Amino acid sequence: MSNKTITWALPLFLLGACSVHQQGLPVTGCAEEMEITNSGYSKAAALKQAMGRLTKSGVPGCAMAVYSEEGWWAGAAGLAKIEGNVSMQTCHLQYLQSVAKSYMAVAVLKLYEQGRVNLDAPFTEYMPEKYSRFVADAGKITVRMLLNHTSGVPEYNFSPAYVTYLLQHPDHIFSPEDYLKYIEGKPLDFEPGSRYAYRNTNYVLLALMTDALTGDHARFMSETIFAPLGLSHTFYRSQPGYLSYPELANAYWDRYSDGVLENASPLQRSNVASLAGDDGIVATPVEAVKFLKGLMEGELLAPSTLEQMQTWVLDKKGFPRYGLGLGHDTILGQAAIGHSGGGIGAGCELRYFPEKKLYVFIAINLGTVTDSPLHVEASKARDELFEVLLR
Repeated sequence: MSNKTITWALPLFLLGACSVHQQGLPVTGCAEEMEITNSGYSKAAALKQAMGRLTKSGVPGCAMAVYSEEGWWAGAAGLAKIEGNVSMQTCHLQYLQSVAKSYMAVAVLKLYEQGRVNLDAPFTEYMPEKYSRFVADAGKITVRMLLNHTSGVPEYNFSPAYVTYLLQHPDHIFSPEDYLKYIEGKPLDFEPGSRYAYRNTNYVLLALMTDALTGDHARFMSETIFAPLGLSHTFYRSQPGYLSYPELANAYWDRYSDGVLENASPLQRSNVASLAGDDGIVATPVEAVKFLKGLMEGELLAPSTLEQMQTWVLDKKGFPRYGLGLGHDTILGQAAIGHSGGGIGAGCELRYFPEKKLYVFIAINLGTVTDSPLHVEASKARDELFEVLLR
């Protein structure tokens, strides 16, 4: 279940005041990437203190990576798995959730640069009819509209039937076509191109379109993004043993929003294994930053393409909101470019602050799609992390 917005909505609880359901998936310690820890970073102590406050407020564990004018820094706090008391480390893999949309968008834009996709052509020109038939008025929707969420395509996540089946069958692996069936027969939410509304379904369609053009969008992503940037600890659907990595942090949720912490790792893993285009990537914090840094510094796309990626559509309040797979936000008065993601058992943010020449990735192993009464204190701790970074 991918994040529906590009901001965190943290559900939290006090670890000391809740019962823990003893289940989960194996996770081990891993070899720390000591060369990027950078204990001399001027903000290291303050960031460690803020991360400690985040975990004390109820988040099981968190990990982050920073690239600034001082170079690299990475840190972690809390636990990758509560059962067994496994400490979170910077080399543990984190769920990127909807941050994967930025990677998917880059793959589509690589096809654009290769002359294989016209961004302003209907996506139906590149999509088999067996998939496009699920979308009402599909011929009105361009590739660009899918990328910047102005398509009007309904959200599969909004279907009660989907949510019910997901929770009643936690081990079920959905196919992209399964998701499209949940919007079959539904009218568009609005006239294509008329306004912005974030929809995970857009990126499922982009993944299927890229499959049709390349044979396998995940392999194409690995070849055009992971390999050029040397991302050896970033994994998506095409790699052997996908999501069975011993370094992958366990995932937790407050299912009933009552302060009871449960290990949701099996459900989290099955859900993420199902997702294509809108979610599905796991990576270390450093490699998440390397992706955004490589993108913004022109290692993946031509300057003119990157400029299109940062041509923002406006939300209903008139604020710049989303480009082609990148979000635009304001954090403590600073423009932030990137994406966030949330799921059943994890949440994260990947941001670039142009005025500060600062890149940051923050991940937690607590679900962000259900509410909890103690989220206020954790949200304050999250804000403190950004206050340290941006002051």
